[in-house]
Amino acid sequence: MRRNGSERVAANLLALEAVRFAWPGHASPTIVIDELTMVRGEKLFLFGPSGSGKSTLLGLIGGLICPQAGQVSLLGQDFSRWSGARRDRFRAEHFGVIFQQFNLLPWLDVHANVALPCRFSRERARRAGPLEGAVAQLLRAVDLDESLWRVRADQLSVGQQQRVASARALIGQPALILADEPTSALDADRRQTFLDLLFSQVEEAGSGLLFVSHDRELAGRFDRQLNLPDINSVGGRA
Repeated sequence: MRRNGSERVAANLLALEAVRFAWPGHASPTIVIDELTMVRGEKLFLFGPSGSGKSTLLGLIGGLICPQAGQVSLLGQDFSRWSGARRDRFRAEHFGVIFQQFNLLPWLDVHANVALPCRFSRERARRAGPLEGAVAQLLRAVDLDESLWRVRADQLSVGQQQRVASARALIGQPALILADEPTSALDADRRQTFLDLLFSQVEEAGSGLLFVSHDRELAGRFDRQLNLPDINSVGGRA
C-alpha cells in the first residue's frame, strides 16, 4: 500500500529530494541526488571511493553547506534554505556528529566536552535532563573510567577520545547521528567494540545513525548499506 505525503513525512527522519551541489569555481557538480531517505531509528552505512562526494554529502545533510537546487529535510523540515544562524540552532538541537579526528576541545576536560552541545541548545539540554547525571550516564555507557572524567581531552589516548566524542554526539538524544570515518584509527577488535557501544546508545536514544566509512567489513551490522556512486548521478552515472 502506498503512503500519502503526510505519512511519508511522518515515517522519514531524513529526506533529500532533487539535490544538486557544485563547489564555487567548479564547472561540474559534486552531488546530484534525486532521492535519499532514512527512517527514524535507522542505522545506515554509507560507503564510496575517495572523491565520490561523501564529505560534501555530510555537509549538505548537516546544514553546513546549502544545495543550489532541491531540498534537505530533517524531521519534515526543509532547513536547506534557512539562514545560517537558524540552521546552526537546528543543527545544535537535532544533530550529533562524530568526526574522523574527533574534534574535541583540547583545553576542556572530558566532562566539559561531553556537555558542550547542551550549552548551545536549550532544547537539547532539556532532553538531556540534569546535566551532571546525563554526562555521567553516557561516560559510563561508553566505558570510560571515572578517573578520566576531569582530565583534559588532549591527555587522552585515541580510543579514549573516540569514546568521549561518541558521548558528546549522543547527549540530549539528537534525532540523527552523523559519523564520519570514526573507526579509521582503530584495529579490528576495537572497531567492533566501538560499534557495540555506539549501537546500544543510539538505540537507547532512539536516534538514527548515518555512518560513513570505507571499511566494508563493518557494513553487515547495519540496517542498510548504500554505495554513494549508485545514487549520485554526477557525470550521467545512474
